[in-house]
Amino acid sequence: MNDILKLARIQILIIILFAFFKFIRPSVLNSDSPNLFKVILLSLPNFFEAIVGILTLTSIGLYINSKVITPKKKIKDHFIYTIAIILTAIYVITQEFKIHNLGGNNVFDQNDVLFSCIGLTVGYLIIMWIRPKTQNA
Repeated sequence: MNDILKLARIQILIIILFAFFKFIRPSVLNSDSPNLFKVILLSLPNFFEAIVGILTLTSIGLYINSKVITPKKKIKDHFIYTIAIILTAIYVITQEFKIHNLGGNNVFDQNDVLFSCIGLTVGYLIIMWIRPKTQNA
């Protein structure tokens, strides 16, 4: 389960970054900072949400595959990665297009969609780089 712990450590780092940017956001938005900084600060939560979503769903899938599913019915790790990425993409993109408001009262912004897509890509790259496994370490 070392790989799941590795994903959890990455998630903690991302949550700390999220909190930091959330903390500095009011002062940057009220300052004379360039508009680009303001757009980035307003859209960063979407970036972080996509990454954490992929890592969380991958971890849950790997854990269930390892501890709950019988050995004869185990799912291949790549299939778990694919399911996690697809479910996260459905959630974050449909939220950005206001199909649902499960994450709060969302306002459509094309920059949020862009940051969500970038976050999905980064989450995918993290999973493909680590290639977490279901076996116990």
